[in-house]
Amino acid sequence: MIKYLEKDNFDDEIKNKKVLVDFYADWCGPCRMMGEVLEKIDGIDILKVNVDKFDDLSQKYGVMSIPNLIIFENGEPIKNQVGFINEEELKKFIE
Repeated sequence: MIKYLEKDNFDDEIKNKKVLVDFYADWCGPCRMMGEVLEKIDGIDILKVNVDKFDDLSQKYGVMSIPNLIIFENGEPIKNQVGFINEEELKKFIE
């Protein structure tokens, strides 16, 4: 399920579960391509975070380039992927 972060409740969204967070921007071409790939993925919650709206989160997690995918488990970042990846690569990243 893909969900967009709309308010400052990031910590609530990532606690007590495994979540794939997609740091993106509306103006970013590779981010739009990554969004299409994310729509094909099942089995993990996906939270999209707009870096223009939530630049404090981008800074906190060291997001310098987008798209930037971070897997959080129980509120802690465990994996990071910068740049566009295809569906097969994404499935491997999530495992």
